[in-house]
Amino acid sequence: MTDVTLAELCIFACSEAFRGNGEIVATGVGPVPRLAAGLAKLTHTPELMMTDGEAYLVEQPVPIGPRGYDDRKAAGYLPFSRFFDSAVWTGRRHAMVTPTQIDRFGQINLSYLGGTYDKPKIQMLGVRGFPGNTIYHANSFFFPSHTARTLVPGEVDMVSGVGYNPAKRVAGGNYSGVDLRRIVTNLCVMDFGGTDNAIRVISLHPGVSFEDVQAETGFELEKGDIVETPLPGAEELDIIAILDPHGVRASVIKDNPAARST
Repeated sequence: MTDVTLAELCIFACSEAFRGNGEIVATGVGPVPRLAAGLAKLTHTPELMMTDGEAYLVEQPVPIGPRGYDDRKAAGYLPFSRFFDSAVWTGRRHAMVTPTQIDRFGQINLSYLGGTYDKPKIQMLGVRGFPGNTIYHANSFFFPSHTARTLVPGEVDMVSGVGYNPAKRVAGGNYSGVDLRRIVTNLCVMDFGGTDNAIRVISLHPGVSFEDVQAETGFELEKGDIVETPLPGAEELDIIAILDPHGVRASVIKDNPAARST
């Protein structure tokens, strides 16, 4: 079998977040989450729905990178306005995104770093749709670089997405739709199954110890029933290659390392 890269292991691990989700819209934002959603649909969870990112549902996931516009195989019409009614506000969506920061509560930031709201040191995208996304439907996260600068101590610099922080809950608010599921990084896989939704490690990538992960995390982690993160097989690697014909995945993690050192 072709040597598996760490990015391919992460794609495979991210795809497991969508396993058994049923007939909902799977949205991957960024190369690894997007390839993961496509891999999930083409292997273990074919009932997943996907979009072309514009106006159509597709049965065949659209490859990433340059392509002909007519390469899509449209299965239904889903313009942006209808997407909210049919997926976002009804909870029939699972998004996997790549924030800039996350904290121990699962609050994410993709707005700014450092400084203050009116004078940030680094201005980024803004909160975009994440306040609504994180309060209405399931969300998972991918981080290509697991450090204490991305999994931060205290709180994120700006809360762009809702988490499990009781101090941020408004009396009478409805938080029943908050559903944070997986965090996949270049070191491990985590979930929110710890005490009071604490983040816990559930699998370690080959050659990585729990102590390695804790040392690169800005808050205390809990231990789940830790296993080694499985590698994708030949079938999964073939599908990943078809969905990423231009090899974009090789640019996601610095130096494109192997999943398992020899």
